[in-house]
Formats: sequence, structure tokens, C-alpha cells
Amino acid sequence: MAWGVNKVEEQRLQAMIAYSSGLLSMTEVCKKYQISRKTAYKWLKRYLELGEAGLKDLSRAPLEPNKFYSSDQIERAINLKLLHRTWGPKKIISSLMTEYPKEDWPSPTRLYEIFKDHHLVTPRRIRGRVPATAPLRHVTDCNDTWGVDLKGWFLTGDGHKCEPLTIMDCHSRYLIECIHLDKHTSQNVWQVFERAFLKYGLPLKIRSDNGPPFASIGAGRLSKLSVNLIKAGVIPEWIRPGHPEENGRQERMHLTLKQEIAMPPQATMSLQIQTLSQFHYYYNFKRPHEALEMKTPGSKYQYSPRSWDGVLKSPEYYDKDITVRKTGENGCIWLNQIPYYIGEALSGEHIGLKLIEEDVFDLYYGPIYLGKLDKKGFEKPKLKTRRPR
Repeated sequence: MAWGVNKVEEQRLQAMIAYSSGLLSMTEVCKKYQISRKTAYKWLKRYLELGEAGLKDLSRAPLEPNKFYSSDQIERAINLKLLHRTWGPKKIISSLMTEYPKEDWPSPTRLYEIFKDHHLVTPRRIRGRVPATAPLRHVTDCNDTWGVDLKGWFLTGDGHKCEPLTIMDCHSRYLIECIHLDKHTSQNVWQVFERAFLKYGLPLKIRSDNGPPFASIGAGRLSKLSVNLIKAGVIPEWIRPGHPEENGRQERMHLTLKQEIAMPPQATMSLQIQTLSQFHYYYNFKRPHEALEMKTPGSKYQYSPRSWDGVLKSPEYYDKDITVRKTGENGCIWLNQIPYYIGEALSGEHIGLKLIEEDVFDLYYGPIYLGKLDKKGFEKPKLKTRRPR
């Protein structure tokens, strides 16, 4: 709260004398003069250090007013901004300091004003937003979790539909893949993962939304693609339906991707694919990332120590209480000579059944819980789209 009288400096002095002499406690001083404890202790510190002179208001003028920057420096900053129109002042300053470390550069705020004077910034309308990231698993190192998603499609100048597939390491923000696919089937996307696993090694988890080909409405949300991930030794995880913020790093990268390659799009699909390849390198090795203290993702990423031999292996069940059943080509397992339909994505796969009570089983495919099986049939767990209060 503000001081409650007109002669502020006199009141400050009275308050400090009252406290220093022991007439009033700090609580009583704050109550009498209607100020916060933080304010009272600030003025007490100044009073003890400088005496009565310390109770005067300090000048709010800049410590270094009208600091001069050469026209050559300003021109270099403007040229870099023209080269990277989507970069803000922080990225521009970081790049300039790296290239010219012995020179003194303006603050991001000052540089913003310079860009504004040269009509190089456009105020962006800020909409109500959810937090940037709500991780399903705490990411602490490279290859803990990779995010995968399809960026929304757009048309090239010749009318072809482009919908890039991106895979990104969630810790380092390193862009593993940024590629155009004509079809986004489980088989097409799996081929991209195969190449990535052979080149970079295996992550612990793959995070995606609930759309095809990453997930399905079947048991355990599993699709043919996520089954292959499990057989390669990677655990799939999915954000809640309708909550893209839970894969926020990927969504934020897609905004940069859109700005760089689709505003405007290229004249032909061939040129658009070439631009995607250029963006892949630019994002990893050229563009400073604010979340990485202005380092590039390429300077932070390390290959996974978990190499992959290219072989898909059925998950193993080490719990002695689990019984294994193989699903038929029709997606059914047989129990007590009765068929139970589990799902087409799991055709030919080995399912783990754990007895939890008489004639009632929990079903698993590797680490993924599928649902409950009893005499009435197989029941999938219901997906929760909102967090419990």
C-alpha cells in the first residue's frame, strides 16, 4: 500500500525513528502508516545505510541515458532482422553477440524500439492461452520423450496439399524429422520412424495426440503404428483428447514452421519439399531457441545410447501371475473356449492376462493397459477428457 499522508519523506522518518527507538514494533509501524512489511524494511535498510538522506526518492532516470550505438551496428541488426523476419529482438541480439562478442549491443527493449521505428515489427494479438506444456512424463534428458504430430495442411501455389510430419526431441527441441508424406498411413509413418531409430537410436517414449495413425479408439488406444513402436522397444503415450497444450513444445514449433515455410507457401510441391528440408537444418543449427538460453537445438541434442537392430520383437511378460494368449487374425483371444474380441490392431499379437479376482482379468499389451475381461466380455477403460477437480 502507499504512504497515507502528503509529506511522504517526513512520515518515513517518523516511522523509522519510532521503530529504531523501540517505541513501535514493525507490525505496529506497518499498521499505523498503512504500508507493507516489504516497503517498511526497504526504507529501514536505506535509513540505516544513509541516514535521513536515504529516505528521499531516487531518480528514475536511466543510469546510462542516450547511450550511443553506431549506425553500422544498427544497420547490421536491421539486416539480420530482414533476413529473419520471424526472429524477435532477443534472438537478433543473441546472434549478434555470438558473431561480434567484443561489441556492446542494445538491450532487446531498445532494439525493439529501433525495429519499430523502421516498421519491422507487427504487434501480435495475444489470445487467451493455456500453459505451454503439461508433460505426461517429466522430461529430463535427450531421448526421454519424442513428440510426433502432423502439422495442419495447406495448399501450395499449384494446388497440392502439404501436411508435414514432424518428430521432435522434447528435451533439446531437436527436430528429428520434418518431412512431407503423400499418405499418412501407419505403414508410411512407421517407415519414417524406422529411419529415425536407425540413425538416432531409440527414445524411451513417443508422445502424440489421439488421431490416426498414432492412436485409435480401440483397446489401449493402440493402432498398428503404436504396436510397432512397442515391438521396437518404445512406449507410446497420448495426450488427453482436446488438449493439444500437453504436447505444447510440438505445437509451438509448428507455429514457427508455419511462419517460415507456409506464409506464403511455395509455388510448387517440389519447391515446398525443398523448403521443408532447409527449415529442418535452419531450426536445428541456425535459429537460437529462447528455452535453451539462446542455444540451438543441434548444440544440445545427443544421440540415444539405446541403438536399434531393426528387429520388431513381441513384448515379454515377466510377472509370473500373467498368462499369455495370442490373438487370432480376427482380433479375438480364446478363454475357456470362448472368443473375446480385443481389437484388429492386435491381430497376431501376444496379450498378457492378469487374474485379479475369480474369472476377471486385467489385459495388457506390453506396458499398455487394455481393459478388463470377465464373463460378460471385454471392457475398455473410458478416456477422461478433463482433469478431476
